[in-house]
Amino acid sequence: MGWLIWTGAAVTLLGLAGLVACIVTVATARRAGLEEAALRAKLQRVIAWNLGALLLSAIGLMMVVVGIVLG
Repeated sequence: MGWLIWTGAAVTLLGLAGLVACIVTVATARRAGLEEAALRAKLQRVIAWNLGALLLSAIGLMMVVVGIVLG
Protein backbone atom coordinates (compact mmCIF):
# COMPACT_ATOMS: atom_id res chain seq x y z
CA MET A 1 0.00 0.00 0.00
CA GLY A 2 3.00 2.26 -0.32
CA TRP A 3 1.72 3.57 -3.64
CA LEU A 4 -1.52 4.73 -1.96
CA ILE A 5 0.42 6.66 0.66
CA TRP A 6 2.66 8.38 -1.88
CA THR A 7 -0.23 9.12 -4.24
CA GLY A 8 -2.22 10.55 -1.34
CA ALA A 9 0.74 12.70 -0.34
CA ALA A 10 1.00 14.03 -3.90
CA VAL A 11 -2.74 14.79 -4.01
CA THR A 12 -2.47 16.55 -0.67
CA LEU A 13 0.41 18.68 -1.94
CA LEU A 14 -1.64 19.63 -5.02
CA GLY A 15 -4.47 20.73 -2.74
CA LEU A 16 -2.05 22.68 -0.58
CA ALA A 17 -0.63 24.40 -3.66
CA GLY A 18 -4.19 25.35 -4.62
CA LEU A 19 -4.78 26.85 -1.19
CA VAL A 20 -1.58 28.88 -1.44
CA ALA A 21 -2.62 30.07 -4.90
CA CYS A 22 -5.95 31.22 -3.44
CA ILE A 23 -4.16 33.15 -0.69
CA VAL A 24 -1.87 34.84 -3.21
CA THR A 25 -4.83 35.71 -5.47
CA VAL A 26 -6.78 37.30 -2.64
CA ALA A 27 -3.76 39.23 -1.37
CA THR A 28 -3.08 40.53 -4.87
CA ALA A 29 -6.70 41.55 -5.33
CA ARG A 30 -6.76 43.39 -2.00
CA ARG A 31 -3.55 45.27 -2.82
CA ALA A 32 -4.86 46.24 -6.26
CA GLY A 33 -7.35 48.62 -4.67
CA LEU A 34 -10.35 47.33 -6.58
CA GLU A 35 -13.81 48.73 -5.99
CA GLU A 36 -15.98 46.80 -3.56
CA ALA A 37 -18.13 45.19 -6.25
CA ALA A 38 -15.13 44.06 -8.29
CA LEU A 39 -13.35 42.78 -5.20
CA ARG A 40 -16.46 40.90 -4.10
CA ALA A 41 -16.79 39.26 -7.54
CA LYS A 42 -13.12 38.24 -7.49
CA LEU A 43 -13.45 36.78 -3.99
CA GLN A 44 -16.55 34.81 -4.96
CA ARG A 45 -14.60 33.13 -7.76
CA VAL A 46 -11.70 32.38 -5.42
CA ILE A 47 -14.04 30.77 -2.87
CA ALA A 48 -14.96 28.07 -5.38
CA TRP A 49 -11.29 27.33 -6.06
CA ASN A 50 -10.56 27.42 -2.33
CA LEU A 51 -13.22 24.82 -1.56
CA GLY A 52 -12.02 22.62 -4.40
CA ALA A 53 -8.43 22.78 -3.18
CA LEU A 54 -9.55 22.02 0.37
CA LEU A 55 -11.53 19.01 -0.86
CA LEU A 56 -8.54 17.78 -2.87
CA SER A 57 -6.30 18.11 0.16
CA ALA A 58 -8.77 16.24 2.37
CA ILE A 59 -9.09 13.42 -0.15
CA GLY A 60 -5.31 13.14 -0.30
CA LEU A 61 -5.06 12.94 3.48
CA MET A 62 -7.77 10.25 3.51
CA MET A 63 -5.74 8.29 0.97
CA VAL A 64 -2.67 8.50 3.19
CA VAL A 65 -4.61 7.32 6.25
CA VAL A 66 -6.19 4.42 4.35
CA GLY A 67 -2.78 3.46 2.98
CA ILE A 68 -1.30 3.45 6.49
CA VAL A 69 -4.18 1.47 7.97
CA LEU A 70 -4.13 -1.15 5.20
CA GLY A 71 -0.33 -1.31 5.01
